[in-house]
Amino acid sequence: MHFQAQTRLQFIIFMLVCTAFTNIYITQPVLPVLRQDFNTDLVMVSFTVSAVVLGIALANLPFGLISDKFPVRPVIATGGTAIVLCGLICAATVNLNVLIAARFVQGIFVPSLTTCIVAWLSRSLPPEKLNVVMGAYVSATVAGGLGGRLLGGWAFSPEHWRYAFVATSLFTLIAFSLALYGLPRDKREKSDPKAPAVRYIQLVRQWPLLRLYLCALSGFGIFSSVFNFLPFHLTQAPFAFTTEDTTLLYLVYLTGVMIGPLTGKLSNRIGSGNTLLTGAAVLCVSLLMLLLPSVLAVTAGLILLCAGFFTIHAAAVGALNSKLTGGQGRANALYTLFYYVGGWAGITLSSLLYKHFGWNTLVGVLLLLLIIPVTAGCFERRFSPRGAGQIIAQPDQD
Repeated sequence: MHFQAQTRLQFIIFMLVCTAFTNIYITQPVLPVLRQDFNTDLVMVSFTVSAVVLGIALANLPFGLISDKFPVRPVIATGGTAIVLCGLICAATVNLNVLIAARFVQGIFVPSLTTCIVAWLSRSLPPEKLNVVMGAYVSATVAGGLGGRLLGGWAFSPEHWRYAFVATSLFTLIAFSLALYGLPRDKREKSDPKAPAVRYIQLVRQWPLLRLYLCALSGFGIFSSVFNFLPFHLTQAPFAFTTEDTTLLYLVYLTGVMIGPLTGKLSNRIGSGNTLLTGAAVLCVSLLMLLLPSVLAVTAGLILLCAGFFTIHAAAVGALNSKLTGGQGRANALYTLFYYVGGWAGITLSSLLYKHFGWNTLVGVLLLLLIIPVTAGCFERRFSPRGAGQIIAQPDQD
């Protein structure tokens, strides 16, 4: 692939993934405003985020099957159109239940722009480039997450959060149109009907893969819980932040844009196990800092939170794809399923923890979840040094 064509492809993928993730987090910084607008409690408005995450979690396995069987372009066209239409519904509705339902449908179609692209990349790129490219993919998810939060709580004033949905729908339309025009033709336009399929259960029951799936679950559970309830925590003493003040803190997300590609290179150099352990250690320090009643400590803690989480995420997704020689669509769909189940469960359970027990208890529970990436890192370090050890995703022979 020539340099110009490769640069164009990377730009298209970055735009597509970035806009997909922008749609997910629009309401997160304005949850206190939504609570007032719809005259409800924090648990109900938190569903405007968790409904998207739940939709993504439920849809990933079907889209994993679709990405292994069909060309990528019609999938992107269908999913992108659905996301745009639901975004416009979110902008227009005055009913919270309609808003939550439309957000859920958006979540169902997000994997058409993310999971399917990852599977396509895994089939198309040589193994030696995969870790670095997966790191760049993670950077796109970071930029999208930051963009959604900034659009929702800063670019437009919080009371005008509906405009953020209109703007994001326009960006999504441009991004998936660009993908339809610029993506090269899938090398495998039609699946081989005689080729037996890799089964989901076969992937899950392999411990070298399962431990990476569990990293996705715990890591995003921690990350989403902190960022979802940080606006409520910072509105209280001694911080007394406004919505705009809290939203500006999301600029720490830029840490993840840099961490993604660096983590891919780091995993190639020191191994995925050591990289996972490094990310878990940084994440632990960050959570402890978020317990301190200091704006400086919270800011530093959020920077480290992003660095630690995206280190774990990029290392896990890179290690997963380096182990596979088949069934990439299903394998990545499972990873994303665990990832968003962790996010949905984290937001839902954390809403109850925060409501009844407060911020310190919530952070304490999140610290316990670090046992999972630490355990995965130890196993990965022992049995998969420097990413070695291929797992051939052969179909069952029964």
